[in-house]
This record gives sequence, structure tokens and C-alpha cells, in this order.
Amino acid sequence: MLNGWLTVTGIAFAVVLTLVFAFVFSRYAGLWLRALVSRARIGMLSLVSMTLRRVSPQKIVDAKVMAVQAGLEGIDKRSLESHQLAGGRVTNVVRALIAAHRAKIDLDWNTAAAIDLAGRDVLDAVRMSVDPRVIDCPAPDAPGRNTLDGVARDGIQLKVKARVTVRANLAQLVGGATEETVVARVGEGIVSAIGSCANHKTVLANPMLISQRVQNRGLDAQTAFAIVSIDIANIDVGDNIGARLQIDQAQADMRVARAKAEERRARAVATEQEMIAKTRENQAQVVAAEARIPRAQACAFREGNIGTRDHRRRSHSPRTVTAPRAKETEQL
Repeated sequence: MLNGWLTVTGIAFAVVLTLVFAFVFSRYAGLWLRALVSRARIGMLSLVSMTLRRVSPQKIVDAKVMAVQAGLEGIDKRSLESHQLAGGRVTNVVRALIAAHRAKIDLDWNTAAAIDLAGRDVLDAVRMSVDPRVIDCPAPDAPGRNTLDGVARDGIQLKVKARVTVRANLAQLVGGATEETVVARVGEGIVSAIGSCANHKTVLANPMLISQRVQNRGLDAQTAFAIVSIDIANIDVGDNIGARLQIDQAQADMRVARAKAEERRARAVATEQEMIAKTRENQAQVVAAEARIPRAQACAFREGNIGTRDHRRRSHSPRTVTAPRAKETEQL
């Protein structure tokens, strides 16, 4: 009885093992055979373990086969699995490495994986490194003015449109500044170059002078791009900013002079009013003094201090005054 149970158990185990093997073989046989034929060296157990680790065996096999067929070395399946587990795009990275290898661009797996994990399209970066991109400066869809406006030393405004040819700098792609920074720096350099020219005729006669000055400033430092060339697409003559500024300054000076003249006039009017008030005050004092004269005369008459010289002499003589004379004096 025991032997029969063991026999049934062994048969059941063999059947289950056969079914599992058949399921695994039917699911991974194609991938394993493809890897074997392509010399990718990925075993059946590795494919099963990838599924258990939630890694897509299809993507790993495809990436490994592409790398082996392209002649890339140093890319193992563990690196591919770890990159996919980190959220990277394995197929895109391998294609970028193949394109860089064909174009003889120095790019290794670690750098390409870091660029991909940083959110940059490494394949597009390699293509841009092979085929440079042309950037309009300023950008056509940017808000505000559609030209770069600079003023030469003679005061004439120049409106410039430029085209910047850049290629991707793979060494600075991680952490490097973006395209907007390059456009801003080029615009600043063009405006500064125009401002350093003696007159606008020099710029119109030789537009390459601006390009050379801008390109020699190393505007692509710490950016994800390398500037290949800066070409001036169009130059238009704008307003006479220098004359306008002089007119505005003259008007401002005139307004200041008018304000100062008005201040002086107001001071003069105030001084005149003060003098008028002082004159009236002095006139009032004169009138008050004249009003005191009759009172003083009356007091002098009463006291007998006013008279002719003869009267004064007689009054001081020792002779006595007669009665009629005294009456006249009293009447006076």
C-alpha cells in the first residue's frame, strides 16, 4: 500500500515537473533560442529569474542581441536589468551606444545610462552630436520682440536675427544648461558686441565681426551644447536712440530750469510782499508819530515851552510882567 502511494506521488510529481518545464520552455524557448543563436549568452534560468524580479526578458534579450551584433563590449545582462529596474529605457540607451559607436563618438554605458536616468533623450543627443541643430535667436515663439536690439556708440539702433548651430556635448549633458540658456547668452553677446562698435556702419559692413566676438566669449561653457557657429541672418537699422536720448535729456533740463526759475520768481514775489508789508508798517509808524505831534504841541503850550525869542528873553528877565501882558500870556 505504501509503495503504491509513493509510486502515485512520484508520478504526480513528475507530471507537475513536466508541465512546469513544458510551460517554461514554451514561454522562454523562443527568447532562449534567439539569444543562443545571437551569442548573447542568456540562459533559460536567467530568463525565469528576470520574470521573478519583474524585469521584461523580451527587452533584455533584444537589447543584448543588438549590442552583441553591433560589436559593443562591456554590456552584460546585469547592467541591462539594473537599468530597467531603475526606470531607464534600455533599448533607447543601447541604440544610442550603437549610433555613437558607428559615428566614433566616445560614449560608454555608464554615461549613457546616467543621461537616460536624468530624463534626457540620449539617442536624440547622439543624433544631435552627429547632425548639429540650428537654433533661431531669438526664438520665433518667444514672447516680446522677435529681434535682438543693440545700440552702437553713435546711437543708432540695430535689429539683428541670428542662427546658432549647436551640437550636443555628451560630457556636459547631465547637469548642463539647456537650449534656453544658450539662446539667452548668444542674445546678450550680440547686444554687447553691437554696443562695443564705434558706429553702426562698421556692423553693417562686416556682420561677421559680431559673430567672431560672440563666439570667442565661450558662451557654451557649462551647457549641454557646443556652439559650432553663430551666423547673422538679418540686420535692420532701427531708431536713432542717441538723438532721442539727447532730446529727452534736453527736455528734462528745460523742465528743471523752468522749475528753478519759478522758484526764484516765487522767492522774488515773497520778498516784494515782505517789503510792501514793511513799508506799510513804517508808514503806520509815521502816521502814529504825526498823530503825537499836536498832543506834544498842546502840552508845550500848556507848559509855556513854546514862544518867540523875545518872549523867551522877557520871560527870563528879572522885570515883572504887567497885568495886561500876563493876561495875553494866559490867553495864549
